[in-house]
Amino acid sequence: MDGMFSPEAMQSLMNYAPFILMGIVFYFVLYRPQKRQEKARNEMLASIKRGDRVVTVGGIHGMITKLSDDGIVVLEVADKVELTFNRSAISGVIPK
Repeated sequence: MDGMFSPEAMQSLMNYAPFILMGIVFYFVLYRPQKRQEKARNEMLASIKRGDRVVTVGGIHGMITKLSDDGIVVLEVADKVELTFNRSAISGVIPK
């Protein structure tokens, strides 16, 4: 035997090569960046603290006045006006 695979086995492997290549491309183009973005969002949500200015997914801007361990965030959106949100509703921290 001069090769590791027979010609029939090589032909069969070549038939599956486009699917394998497509799987690799999908991993690097779609799955991996999405996981990286999800990790960054989770780190941002874990690092928010009282006094941070944030924006919600609905576009409401406010300052965090209270945080609870069960995922509740209270935002002051105007003088003496506070709204309660889930922590997951925070879309980003506004830089100072």
